[in-house]
Amino acid sequence: MHESADLSTGVVAAALELFSAQGFDQTSVEQIAKAAGVSRSTFFRQFGGKEDVVFIDHEALLDELRQFLAEPHDDPWAAVCEASERVFAHFARDPELARRRYEVVREVPVLRDREIVTVFRYERLFDEYLRASLPGIAPIDAVGFSALITAVHNHVLRQLLRGGRVPLSVLREALDDVRRRYGVLPEAITPSDDDVVVAVFPRSMPIAEISRRVQAQLS
Repeated sequence: MHESADLSTGVVAAALELFSAQGFDQTSVEQIAKAAGVSRSTFFRQFGGKEDVVFIDHEALLDELRQFLAEPHDDPWAAVCEASERVFAHFARDPELARRRYEVVREVPVLRDREIVTVFRYERLFDEYLRASLPGIAPIDAVGFSALITAVHNHVLRQLLRGGRVPLSVLREALDDVRRRYGVLPEAITPSDDDVVVAVFPRSMPIAEISRRVQAQLS
């Protein structure tokens, strides 16, 4: 697994360097394979094509997030935010490689179009997860929250890709603000055994989340 990840990173780095130096359309698969020190057949077996090299990390991340969201989570809203943080942390581990990728994508129309589709795939993954985890959730709440989380994530990530020093805490605070706007950010309250609870929920909180919280308390 580790060797495969190293190989993938090496091929991606070699491809991005060639794309930057001589252009995406002018770079052949053979040139990428040679620069990365792999055979042409190995390249096609692992990546498929030139576009796939640029987006290979996203394919791995989407698979990882599907597995993560398939696990039990007490708070589905927080789980979506944690999934977003995982994507950011991945690219923050090697910001220089991420920036080179960003520059190449920005210059090539076909890659920009592919990026739009990729962003939508994250949004759809979050939307489908919320609908499955919160029965009765209004579709507008699920898609709205998913779209806003994705947009906020991309806004913060773009700051990193443009050369800024952006710690994960910046994204975390922004995601907390999204949850606060939706009325789904838990308050820091320590319950006692003899508490008498009178529930007051924000008007902005989705009905499905109100139902989830009440059921959680009753059980």
